[in-house]
Amino acid sequence: MGRRQREPLRPLTAEERGELERVSRAGSERADRVAQAKVLLAVAAGVRLVDAARAGGRRSRHAVARLVARFNRVGLAALDRRHGGGPAIQYGVAERERILQEFHRAPDRERDGTATWSLATLQRALRAAPDGLPHVTTRAILLALWDAGYSWQESRTWCHTGTVVRKRKAGSVEVTDPDTTPKKS
Repeated sequence: MGRRQREPLRPLTAEERGELERVSRAGSERADRVAQAKVLLAVAAGVRLVDAARAGGRRSRHAVARLVARFNRVGLAALDRRHGGGPAIQYGVAERERILQEFHRAPDRERDGTATWSLATLQRALRAAPDGLPHVTTRAILLALWDAGYSWQESRTWCHTGTVVRKRKAGSVEVTDPDTTPKKS
């Protein structure tokens, strides 16, 4: 007979159960998310923690107990990765908005020394601005642009991911891929 769980899994809502089942069957999800979804579904079915760990390809019942406790606190966000150590995340929402604001401004050839933004020129402009970010790194800029849905193109331009301009007989048309967000994650 196994030990009693300190913090048993709370009852799942219909939406949570549906999302866990979808993730557990998805071939395009990250492997850790699939394993955690399988573990949570097994625990919800009343399986012992050791057997639930095996259902997710894991060995430790302690890790399952921690996952259950986290799921009870934050819900489906327990499947997402957390900050894995290292330096603390330095830039919050306001700083990211400031990066995007500068990015959306068309560069001035005289002041900025460029016609299109690169990470280095954007960094220089943000550091020099009176309301800018004096210690911003190109990595922080890159992460802010990625989070906003932009990606670097070969033509040295930043384009919104999933949006393209197509030439038609009537003129140029902006086409958006509706599956952009599912493809990115």
